[in-house]
Amino acid sequence: MSDLREEVRERYAAAARSVNEGMAANDWDADPSCWAPEDGCGVKLYDVTQRGELPEEAVLASLGCGNPTAVAELREGEVVLDLGSGGGIDVLLSARRVGPTGKVYGLDMTDEMLELARENARKSGATNVEFLKGYIEDVPLPDASVDVIISNCVINLSTDKPRVISEMHRVLRAEGRLGISDVVAADSLSIADRAERGSYVGCIAGALSFSEYADLLDRAGFVDISIESTHELADEMYGAIVRARKI
Repeated sequence: MSDLREEVRERYAAAARSVNEGMAANDWDADPSCWAPEDGCGVKLYDVTQRGELPEEAVLASLGCGNPTAVAELREGEVVLDLGSGGGIDVLLSARRVGPTGKVYGLDMTDEMLELARENARKSGATNVEFLKGYIEDVPLPDASVDVIISNCVINLSTDKPRVISEMHRVLRAEGRLGISDVVAADSLSIADRAERGSYVGCIAGALSFSEYADLLDRAGFVDISIESTHELADEMYGAIVRARKI
């Protein structure tokens, strides 16, 4: 599993280097199964107004399968955590929504992406953001310290998804909530079926099914669980919005 994590880290590091060379992150030689723009991933999932608010490098670095900031219903003064924050696009958009009395943390394991995100925050003038190095399976924040968790096409890349979901529950405050975009498989697809449709680092092979996702959230203690598909990325593999609440 450590080899797979390192493969994921290197692919995202290469994407960050691509952006620093002036190309979009999905222009480099990556597995196209999720990251090709025509497949419903990347920057086109953000409207033109949102893109115009941000540094070009933050937009170019977008590799997500959704737009979690559009569904998280962020409020002034809230504390937000973005799991797998990449170049910082969702952190910076969230920072505008929570305002100067709020705060947004971005968590990423890739030095190159963290460097890019911090520079994007500097360019945008965001003072209510902080980027942390770490793993989404071991969040470097205290218990009950955030109001909202967002994530964009990252949880499917984890090799220990129960641990990720447990960590989300741990760091959320009571009545805290999730607003996550992720790749989710039809319940009828076996693990082998998912692997046939795309690679792990391409965001496909590691995806949970709808029922698997809901079951893990339920077992961790979440309520009001909703997993809604938004678009098809591959045969019976979907971009989806995942919502839940901690009581």
